[in-house]
Amino acid sequence: MSEVQSPGSTVLGYPRIGPRRELKRAVERYWSGASSAEELQSVAAALRRDTWAELAGSGLDSVPSNTFSFYDQVLDVARVVGAVPERFTALGLTPLDEMFAMARGHDGVPALELTKFFDTNYHYLVPELGPGSRFALADRKPLDEFTEALAQGVLTRPTIIGPATFLLLAKPAPGAPAGFVPLDLLEPLLDVYVQVLAELAAAGAEWVQLDEPAFVADRSPAEIDALGRAYRRLGEPADRPRILVASYFGDLGPALPVLAGTPVEALALDLVAGRADTAAAVPALRDKTVLAGVVEGRNVWRTDLDAALATAATLLGTAGRVEIATSCSLLHVPYDLDAEPALAPDLRARLAFARQKVREVVLLSRALHQGRDAVAGEFAETGGAAVPAQRDERVRARLDALGAGHYRRGSAERRVSAQRAHLGLPPLPTTTIGSFPQTGAIRADRAAHRAGRLDDAEYVERMRAEIARVVRLQEDIGLDVLVHGEPERNDMVQYFAEHLAGFATTDLGWVQSYGSRCVRPPILHGDVSRPEPITVGWSTYAQSLTAKPVKAMLTGPVTILAWSFVRTDQPLGETARQVGLALRDEVRDLEAAGLRIIQVDEPALRELLPLRAADRPAYVDWAVDAFRLVTGGVADSTQVHTHLCYSEFAEVVGAIDGLDADVTTVEAARSKMEVLAQIGPGVPRGLGPGVYDVHSPQVPDVAEIEALLHTAQHWVGPERLWVNPDCGLKTRGEEETVAALRNLVSAATAARRS
Repeated sequence: MSEVQSPGSTVLGYPRIGPRRELKRAVERYWSGASSAEELQSVAAALRRDTWAELAGSGLDSVPSNTFSFYDQVLDVARVVGAVPERFTALGLTPLDEMFAMARGHDGVPALELTKFFDTNYHYLVPELGPGSRFALADRKPLDEFTEALAQGVLTRPTIIGPATFLLLAKPAPGAPAGFVPLDLLEPLLDVYVQVLAELAAAGAEWVQLDEPAFVADRSPAEIDALGRAYRRLGEPADRPRILVASYFGDLGPALPVLAGTPVEALALDLVAGRADTAAAVPALRDKTVLAGVVEGRNVWRTDLDAALATAATLLGTAGRVEIATSCSLLHVPYDLDAEPALAPDLRARLAFARQKVREVVLLSRALHQGRDAVAGEFAETGGAAVPAQRDERVRARLDALGAGHYRRGSAERRVSAQRAHLGLPPLPTTTIGSFPQTGAIRADRAAHRAGRLDDAEYVERMRAEIARVVRLQEDIGLDVLVHGEPERNDMVQYFAEHLAGFATTDLGWVQSYGSRCVRPPILHGDVSRPEPITVGWSTYAQSLTAKPVKAMLTGPVTILAWSFVRTDQPLGETARQVGLALRDEVRDLEAAGLRIIQVDEPALRELLPLRAADRPAYVDWAVDAFRLVTGGVADSTQVHTHLCYSEFAEVVGAIDGLDADVTTVEAARSKMEVLAQIGPGVPRGLGPGVYDVHSPQVPDVAEIEALLHTAQHWVGPERLWVNPDCGLKTRGEEETVAALRNLVSAATAARRS
């Protein structure tokens, strides 16, 4: 067996927002007109420069490039290959503004659809392709960033979404004929990839990484065959760099031997979400380098170095050469644990963020190639064992004592009758999802209170003043069901984590969700309970200000898990039940305080759905149970809402129905109600498909909303239809929000008349 060329130890990607969200602030300044394109590009160049220098000096053998993006890497590929819909090219914008128009819309031109990237909380913009799509090398971003790094003295490995995954992530463009699928365009797309590879080779690139995570999900024989065709074609030319095909988020399954049979030189396998033993039955790997993804890229627990080394070592008899890598890009974790001195020392000792994970990769690589004895001291200092967790025997005893009745409510028919009598809502009732725009003053008040510069009494007074203002505003607009606006909440998950035992939060643990949207996922490290009420005071105060019903809002257990870094020492379902029990206590207190509409948001219900169908029934069982534990036992007259956004719902219709919510609100505006073909007939209770895309600054006019409502009524009878935005309004400006909501109410009023 001859030795094969190798990229060496590496990471599959790295955070790009800046350690203190420098990119977010620069992008938002540009959007607001407060800075120029040149200033924005300068910030971006500095972030790229610092990242390449850091990784090159870390001891890694190979440094990725083209991992930077102003918004999203799938959008970047669409622009590289010229897959820009004509509605954007017709705007006549600069390339930078055209890219932002695709992401956010522009002057009434709708943006591309936004959805989740596999089972992560990262979002991507969905390319639109049709039989007439023509590909060409239209943007040189991978080449430009490679030469930019080379000028800095860093030879990088350009990283690009692979052609098969790009097409599988795309959707048919409006007007595409029935039966067309984007994968039909594989051959012409490969022409552009061949050109990109040739130009990178000419520029001096030795390796290129093409990401094909779509194949860790169930794929048809035709799709797997297309993957093989793609890499046989890309591997043919002599004037190309060596190719590393990276997969992540699970096992490649039947796609692994197909890829191993192509001319590519290396494969990266996720050995955290996947298994090493699946590679043993693939003889063709003896001629490849295999990157063993044994350092977790999606969670923040320190790697058990001995266990990771043992896993990587099992491949030594299978692959031509084995190298150490992260399981996926480190885009999904914060930058640096050293920026979190306030975390409890015993918890910090169990954690590793991106910079610490790079050190783990380097150390494991030395141990694999030089022997463990060569790094025994560093292993002892750095290596982690299984994550211990705080136990609360009271919580465990309560869960053990639960009977089936804790998960049940009255019949849907009885609930509808009781709620109509109690709430007295008109047909097509209007509401929002929960949050209202948050001003700089609100954020400053929260920060001052957190830092101790604003005492509790003054903080409560200021938050109450904002709640009163938002309630008056909603009454003036004419909404039927009001909310308190959530001025006290920094984030829909972090806020609850700060009030639940078993969680820790960070100061600078930011992770990109999409575009300039960043979140700080909490760390769930122990048994969960609710020491005291969380939302009851704010919601009851809002209800005291109005005769209209006020909707109380909670984040559901599945979403709290999906958007946190969660302990790994017990099944997710057990942890979800603990969170559900804590939220059940909150729901009961809200109901006792007089709140008769309670919304339990589960936008991550689809997100956590396993990528392989065989694993889904067990997930659906515990996800539905956790939600019904939260809401079980409330009175028939108490209306339970849930909210889901930016997901493909077809595969979770049964789960949505199983939640047994009285009203389900979903994202639907950007897709023009396409989602209702999936879920409209499948949820026999209230349904609120969003008619206002809150992830775009565009204000929908009355006619546009009326058209969406007309489409919605094709799927949802007027007796079930609610009228609401797609999602919360926290990130929108006040002026655009008020204008959009006034149009929403006007459209609903017109629809009632018709």
